[in-house]
Amino acid sequence: MLEKIPGAVGEALSGLKAGRDKTAVHSDFSDIPDTVTLTSPAFADGADMPARFTADGAGVSPPLAWSGLPAGTTALVILVEDAGSPTPRPLVHLIAWAIPPEQAELPEGALASPGHPGSGHALGQNSFLRAEWLPPDPPTGHGPHDYVFQIFALRQSPALAEAPGRGALIDAMRGHVLAKGTLTGVYYRS
Repeated sequence: MLEKIPGAVGEALSGLKAGRDKTAVHSDFSDIPDTVTLTSPAFADGADMPARFTADGAGVSPPLAWSGLPAGTTALVILVEDAGSPTPRPLVHLIAWAIPPEQAELPEGALASPGHPGSGHALGQNSFLRAEWLPPDPPTGHGPHDYVFQIFALRQSPALAEAPGRGALIDAMRGHVLAKGTLTGVYYRS
């Protein structure tokens, strides 16, 4: 969808970015220990994300793995936000919640995305109000976008309605987050 924005408009907006400081790990849970390791076999932290996980490719969710969960973890939440979006707040690309702690990874395509059913994980609403992985789709010429994959280890699974939004998720997590971790994938259209 955003690939249709002319490159000149993307370049004109290149100085406007939501910023990492507005992602949940920084704005809502900055005091939580950053002790969970989140990785992907598809890209390194801070490296370019392969196009197959974006609107320019198949748009499937990337594979993720984690370790270092603290004792007492009963549920995991993964939240992905685009810190580079030309919006006041980062765009939400994924909310996955109620992930059991004994699950140490999500394979490629495990989460529902446009045209792909995933494998039945509890998902919240992305910024386009869909309970699925929103493939990165930055405006042409806007520059690199940091897609911040955030994992939260919780002492109890959040009590949420089906397909919660970011605000409901953050409110339900308050007081229950034991540890967090991040992985950043970069994507842009030149």
